[in-house]
Amino acid sequence: MVYRLQFRPYQRSFVRSLSTSHGNWKTREGIILKLIDETGAIGWGEIAPLPWFGSETLTAALDFCSQLGKEITRENIFSIPDRLPASQFGFQSAWSAIKHPQKLNLNLKFSGLLPTGEAALDTWQNLWQQGYRTFKWKIGILPIAAERDIFQQLIQALPKEAKLRLDANGGLSFKTANEWLETCDYWQIEFLEQPLAVGEEKAMLELSKKYSTPLALDESVATVTQLKTCYQLGWPGIFVIKPCIVGSPFLLRKFCRENNLDVVFSSVFETTIGRQAALKLASELSPKNRALGFGINHWFKEDEKTWLASLWETL
Repeated sequence: MVYRLQFRPYQRSFVRSLSTSHGNWKTREGIILKLIDETGAIGWGEIAPLPWFGSETLTAALDFCSQLGKEITRENIFSIPDRLPASQFGFQSAWSAIKHPQKLNLNLKFSGLLPTGEAALDTWQNLWQQGYRTFKWKIGILPIAAERDIFQQLIQALPKEAKLRLDANGGLSFKTANEWLETCDYWQIEFLEQPLAVGEEKAMLELSKKYSTPLALDESVATVTQLKTCYQLGWPGIFVIKPCIVGSPFLLRKFCRENNLDVVFSSVFETTIGRQAALKLASELSPKNRALGFGINHWFKEDEKTWLASLWETL
């Protein structure tokens, strides 16, 4: 079957710059896709690249969309190369929305992403009032002494029923990872995410055996191929999966079901279009019922519903 294709790039500004060990991120850019089959049924998709995580760049995704013209076939969609994982997810999700429409499970728990540094101390209360009970705070940005001081203030301020996750984005050394894990063991956080850089999976495996705090891989499992590699390595901990850059949702679903992975699905600051496709997967593949890393709407300036409506009018 041939599908009519329309697409449009977008830009969204963050309320404040998002700081991680990868640098400062000010604007989310991506592409909204619209597929229309011969009956007029519409499937929406989103390409939300994150090149510092290993996906293609926005330019590469736009070049791919542009060379397709105004039509695409099922064969085209399922032959998108692995070097374009965000495009694989966007097109296959749009196709699936036409062929396998599903209602979204609304009974999902989300973790709220806190700002880095001391700003977290003034932000968590507002998120708590919105219903969040799990929080995520990024580390590996300030000197470790300063961050551990803020961490101690934060963990003591949070209610006892709250859960806290730390995310280093691969920004720690082996020495500072040990120091953080000693701290985490004492305070009993939910898990520490990607303490060391991609390529240091064996060292993280060593750390996972040394401390009681669970470790999670994130950057190391950005794509389905990387996920399979780390599983085969014998990773015993949690896998943080960012569906919008992982590649084929069908291959992801198959691998997770076959191996019963302990997964946490997480956002790449996509729009509602990409998020709905990601959350459908999460509702199927989250056996531990962990809070999902999609508590990010407070990071954007404009009302998304209004912004998307104006964007859709152009397609």
